[in-house]
Amino acid sequence: MPLEITAPIETERLVLRPLRPGDLSDVAAYQSRDDVVRYLPWDARTREESREHLARRVLWTRLESDGDFLAVAVELPAGDGGPGRVIGDLSLILTSVAHRQAELGWVFHPDFHGQGYATEAVARLLELAFSDLESHRIFAQLDPRNDSSARLCERLGMRREAHLLNDQIFKGEFADTYIYAILDIEWTTRAAIDG
Repeated sequence: MPLEITAPIETERLVLRPLRPGDLSDVAAYQSRDDVVRYLPWDARTREESREHLARRVLWTRLESDGDFLAVAVELPAGDGGPGRVIGDLSLILTSVAHRQAELGWVFHPDFHGQGYATEAVARLLELAFSDLESHRIFAQLDPRNDSSARLCERLGMRREAHLLNDQIFKGEFADTYIYAILDIEWTTRAAIDG
């Protein structure tokens, strides 16, 4: 039932692995951008703020108890003699062991949008959450104005379960929240159909 990521996991084009302190330049490159954090609950970070944030997240490699947090780097491997690069990161929070539920999140550098990397990475994390963690339901919360994330959820077979109106003050103003989710049986059925 616990899910731990200590070694790299390869997808078709990416490597999912624990974050490392050496990822700072790549992580700071997207955390410092206003267009990246527009729909995230924090403001653009300085390099030092990214360093502090990364120092906490490198420790988050295992899910076992309620509230545990898993942080995963999404790396585009080295190619054509160039170095590998962290193009985003994923989050998985074990919200309830008893109810087998987890919350999913992601952030990607805009230079890599529109190429299917987010779909590929998040799909692999969903596979792990349903198989290794034995999750029953995985959900994502997002700002309805974040069309890219809503489309990602839908590509992954997640369904919009709720549209909460003015449920929070977000960056100084009332804002709505979409909740998308997928059940283990829905994921299994989708995987069988996709072959």
